[in-house]
Amino acid sequence: MHLVYRLTLEDALVMLTAAEEEARRIGVRETICVADDGAHPIALHRMTGARLTGVEIAIAKAFTAAGHQRDTHRFNEPPDGPALPGNEAFGIAHMHPGRFAVFVGGFPIVHEGQVVGAVGVSGGNGAQDKAVGAAALRAFREKVAGTAP
Repeated sequence: MHLVYRLTLEDALVMLTAAEEEARRIGVRETICVADDGAHPIALHRMTGARLTGVEIAIAKAFTAAGHQRDTHRFNEPPDGPALPGNEAFGIAHMHPGRFAVFVGGFPIVHEGQVVGAVGVSGGNGAQDKAVGAAALRAFREKVAGTAP
């Protein structure tokens, strides 16, 4: 028997709110996607003025982070990123065409050792996407711990 945790829409909304607050604080317009453990979107939020292409990119980042249970940028981190030329997963981005992202902005959501979903962020540079993703993950941890404002 295995206990499975599920994200709710309420969890996703808490993460989207925190992510948008961080994006506004650092001055970037982002698209944020929260997906469940099956990599299916629960909620998607495109800030006013965010790039139109960010929708599909944020969904792909969440899909990849949930499906592979790892931060998307880890695929390309030198020297051993598995998607780098010559490494074992070079070309993996061609699997699931248009849905697999191997660059910064996808982050698994972990609860009690289980990946319960992921957040995908698109619209800023790498550091901005990481900051917005971190805010979403922090908000989730605070909600689960009962310390969210």
